[in-house]
Amino acid sequence: MSTPTTYKRMVLASRPKGQVASDNFRLEEVPVPALKDGQILIRNHFLSLDPYMRGRMEETKSYAAPQPLNEVMIGGTVGEVVASKNPAFAVGSKVQGMLGWAEMGVSDGTMLRKIDTTHVPMSAYLGAVGMPGMTAWYGLTQIMRPKPGETIVVSAASGAVGSVVGQLAKFHGCRAVGIAGGAEKCAYVVNELGFDACVDYKAGNLTADLAKATPKGIDAVFENVGGAVFDACLAHMNPFGRIALCGLIAGYGGEPIPLKNVRSFLTMRLSLQGFIVSEHLELWPQGLTELEALVAIGKLKFRESIAQGLEAAPDAFIGLLKGKNFGKQLVKLV
Repeated sequence: MSTPTTYKRMVLASRPKGQVASDNFRLEEVPVPALKDGQILIRNHFLSLDPYMRGRMEETKSYAAPQPLNEVMIGGTVGEVVASKNPAFAVGSKVQGMLGWAEMGVSDGTMLRKIDTTHVPMSAYLGAVGMPGMTAWYGLTQIMRPKPGETIVVSAASGAVGSVVGQLAKFHGCRAVGIAGGAEKCAYVVNELGFDACVDYKAGNLTADLAKATPKGIDAVFENVGGAVFDACLAHMNPFGRIALCGLIAGYGGEPIPLKNVRSFLTMRLSLQGFIVSEHLELWPQGLTELEALVAIGKLKFRESIAQGLEAAPDAFIGLLKGKNFGKQLVKLV
């Protein structure tokens, strides 16, 4: 197949005022650039959509610089090298990188990782064997530090990160309790992923259902949501409980996320640690090696929601922020 002369990309056209809207993005068609020495041209097969992107769209102080206007939206990608002037990356190599919301991209090899698709699907390197999986691995092993017999709770349990947390917790001998939205997602979390229980926060009995699912209290929490879901967990924490704060998706539309059970931090002597997994790259080789081995033998399960074509990315991202995805949200580009 000959290399095209143009490709499509999605740029950030404006910053959201409250909820993200499709007109915050703009689809462009641009020329494929000529490669310089040391560069690689990659045809992206899949694009990852993740909640952190919502924070990057804001022009506020955070752990990373805001997404610039009129430039390609940030995002993880997997694809195939189609042209190369870099001896480390041969044409045909499969790679994972951060080439953004675009059909193609140019890299000098920095932050580009070769991947082996012999036993692991290419798309999994954006999920269970990628940044989401590594996020789960780090939060569980480094912050929650689970011990056999403990009860751990995971919010957004059917998502790309939460689903891995619960499965890894089971491998550590823990009781894994998920929180998810809807009976279908909860059934998947228990029946397919092997959690011990899952609480449907949409059923209207969050506090009572969580108490029933955690009869011995909660020893550690992996928090993706914030708001009422996190507040309910705080009310059931055991002394010296650990909380890995990964995300606060309940407030990504600008809504306040108040907590009523803050007193538990004092009375239960809780420890809370927020983390950004890209700040701990020294542990990625260890974590990804473990995750890749588990996926390759079918022991670590995952599910994907796949939108077709770059044009579908904005609506898929908006749906992700509203919990409409089931598992890892991807966009198929090829």
